Amino acid sequence: RRPPPPPRDRTPPRGPLRRRTRREPGAPSRAGRNLPAAIGVGAALLAPVLVGLLFFPVAFVAVVALFAAVGVWEVARALAIRHIHVPLVPTLAATLVLPFAAYFAGTGGLAAATTFAVLALFLWRSLDPAPDPARSIMAGAFTVLWIPFMLSFAMVLMRADGGYRVIITLLLLVVANDTFGYLVGAFFGKHAMAPRISPKKSWEGFGGSIGGAFVVGGLCSVLLLQQPVWLGLALAVAIVAAATAGDLAESMIKRELGVKDMGTILPGHGGVMDRLDSIVFASPVAYLLSATLVPGLL
Repeated sequence: RRPPPPPRDRTPPRGPLRRRTRREPGAPSRAGRNLPAAIGVGAALLAPVLVGLLFFPVAFVAVVALFAAVGVWEVARALAIRHIHVPLVPTLAATLVLPFAAYFAGTGGLAAATTFAVLALFLWRSLDPAPDPARSIMAGAFTVLWIPFMLSFAMVLMRADGGYRVIITLLLLVVANDTFGYLVGAFFGKHAMAPRISPKKSWEGFGGSIGGAFVVGGLCSVLLLQQPVWLGLALAVAIVAAATAGDLAESMIKRELGVKDMGTILPGHGGVMDRLDSIVFASPVAYLLSATLVPGLL
């Protein structure tokens, strides 16, 4: 008879093979985000935005233009990975001009500034001997239309009496979309919305975003906008849909470029563009709904 095998050593291994049972401080959560850092950075960013929005409108426009410029720089750096070179000088110049054109001259000024921005891209590349000008011009036009052009619709809202209230509602709905979607998706998410683009974004999280936005939108409609509750609910659905589409669109671009985040400037968030992606799509939607559903606003 063979001797019995020796007893197995059940002592947990040491070193890198040891299984981690507790999440270390600062480690990403189930949804892939360092939550304490994300909350702290989000609050630090929201405070100066609200101060400028309520007391210094031109300073608010300047902050938006600055954030948009950083986002454009991040996108240009990411596109360069695939050898697509954005003409940075005219693109950044347009990014700084468009929000002010929208604030001081409305949609007409925004349209004129955007037209001149695209013409400037063509002129810049016609004088620049760098190779592949067609892809460069298209990349610059895409970046201008994606970031500063869409964000500038919020600056048009700033021109209206009480338009800052719509922008505050917009920001609160975007925060509600991110917060409730994150919480519900982290604990109950099982069915991915777009597994090939953003595997961690689930239908359960989307439902949480809608539910949280309903509460925030209803309260903002009555207490902030002095409008019927149904307007807040309509804004909630539209803003959540636009913010989710913006998030998925940026995820698609990042996956195509092979990058995880557009940048690392914001701890717990990634890059500035990783925070602007929702607001970029939500701004023109908020403008269109306000122009059509709120009498006399614009």
